[in-house]
Amino acid sequence: MASEREAAGRARRERRPGAEVPPATGGVILYDKPAGVTSHDVVARVRRLLGRRVKVGHAGTLDPFATGLLLILVGRATRVQRFLMALPKRYEATARFGFVSSTGDPEGEIVETGRVPLGALPLPHGRVRQRPPAHSAVKVGGRRAYELARAGEAVELPEREVLVYRFEELWRSADGARRRFAIECSSGTYVRSLIAGLGDAYCESLRRIAIGPFAVAAADPDRIVPLERALAFLPERRLTSEEARLAAHGAPVPAGALERTEAPTGVQRPVRLTGDDGLIALAQRDGELLRPLVGLR
Repeated sequence: MASEREAAGRARRERRPGAEVPPATGGVILYDKPAGVTSHDVVARVRRLLGRRVKVGHAGTLDPFATGLLLILVGRATRVQRFLMALPKRYEATARFGFVSSTGDPEGEIVETGRVPLGALPLPHGRVRQRPPAHSAVKVGGRRAYELARAGEAVELPEREVLVYRFEELWRSADGARRRFAIECSSGTYVRSLIAGLGDAYCESLRRIAIGPFAVAAADPDRIVPLERALAFLPERRLTSEEARLAAHGAPVPAGALERTEAPTGVQRPVRLTGDDGLIALAQRDGELLRPLVGLR
């Protein structure tokens, strides 16, 4: 009987995300979120599987109706959340014309207007000013905007400037009422607002294809990508043993020669500081020095 329980326990452990990597080491799970669940739901599921003592977070919310890539951060990876959140995003979105939605998506109150545009549409590129939807996760006075909106309170969020690198029509229905778009944009861009800005339309479906160098095609909810491998897209500075000792205590080190890597569009990247024992910290360049921003030992 005991051997059966032990076998069952081993089977459960093998099904846990990160079986290949100890959770304490940390890393990133590339998760293909389905429709109908929140980003918080996904984080809670991973936390239950790994154990409540393991830190778990994510790098960029997806609305419940949306699907696609969600970066789940485990252990030490939660320390680099802001750097991963700053990465540009790629989406495919389907717009439904002739209707408007109170939330900009299928979950809101939808009203038919019947106004469907004909022909090609002027699609925004470059720097764009947009107002986040009232039903968004932006905090207002310490509360999420969507909480206030659901409570019936008027929510007027300030405009912000975002970058749209690509906005291209991929497909159009025969009557023009539905169009699918490929969108590449900076962090903080609300695709629902981009779609609503095209006319009487709302975002009927939304799928996140990529976040910086991470693609949804590589998603595997049962595998943690080790943090050092997940951050390999950042430039690297290999340190001597003395420099590694200084950096581990938060002291700046000479910038020296950096390994060249391809930068995601529009992102000012920190630098990986590594030594004989692996990843030490992420740093920013300050003249001829690299100043550690976050320790990863």
